Amino acid sequence: MIQKKKIPLVLDTDANNELDDQHAIAYMLFNQDFFDIKGITVNKTLNGGSIEKHVEEAQRVVKLCGFGDKVKVIPGASQQYHEIYNSLKGIDYDGHEAVEFIINEARQSDGDKLVLVPIGKLTNIALALAKAPDIARKVKVVWLGSNWPDEGEYNLENDTSAIVPLLMNDELEFEILTVRYGKPTGTWAVSLSVEEVRRTMKGLGPEVEPVQGRYGGLFNCFGDYSVELYEKCGDDIRPIYDVCTLVLLKHPEYAEKRSVKGVSFDGTSWKQDGSKDRTIIFRENFSKEEIIEEFFSTMRNSKKLYD
Repeated sequence: MIQKKKIPLVLDTDANNELDDQHAIAYMLFNQDFFDIKGITVNKTLNGGSIEKHVEEAQRVVKLCGFGDKVKVIPGASQQYHEIYNSLKGIDYDGHEAVEFIINEARQSDGDKLVLVPIGKLTNIALALAKAPDIARKVKVVWLGSNWPDEGEYNLENDTSAIVPLLMNDELEFEILTVRYGKPTGTWAVSLSVEEVRRTMKGLGPEVEPVQGRYGGLFNCFGDYSVELYEKCGDDIRPIYDVCTLVLLKHPEYAEKRSVKGVSFDGTSWKQDGSKDRTIIFRENFSKEEIIEEFFSTMRNSKKLYD
């Protein structure tokens, strides 16, 4: 595969929620020959504590991957879109740092669209589009979220008000990677066992100054921290949902694409009674083996960045 130009990208994460965000951040950082990383914005979801805790976890992974202060981590929204919307004309509204960062990066984008990759709730993205409607033509949103066409899913339920303005924005290019808990067609099926992670990830990544982990202890490479996260998760197998978003930007052939017109959401259920001129792209039926091998291959090669 020949990559002619890096993809300009902002990753938006609830990093302290589970363990897939951390692996997505690491994969992104170790693909800097493919991604032009503008920064990492953060939001707060129901799990993982305060916005500060989510920021700390994102910064922890950045340090463990050897990027220190080279990649910005910017705090964003704690509340939901509908709770913040009426405050957007102010200065210090909830999430303003991340929202203003996204707007500025989008407006500075020259040529290729800035790709916004939310792997948590959509609040920061929706607020940026509401405050600066002009950026809709300059960005593409690739979201890990929803059980479409079924109800539910963690990222969606953390702010159901944020998806509606994105669905209704005819100027916005919007792609959704489905989760579909318990079904083989969603990112839920792209999973790793604790034993696989122990066997493969131990010692991988550049050696850095010791960083304290989320559960305590000191780590000097991301691979060892990955093992810790999997051992502490409480399940023998856990999906790496968020990693799929970054892998598909590099390898779009690793999932099927479905174009759907008239997509709408009523706060609980998906419908198709919206504008028939509006098309949303859904990604489903993910190539598990190829995605996992791409992730592991990136991790095995990560030390070469520092040789």
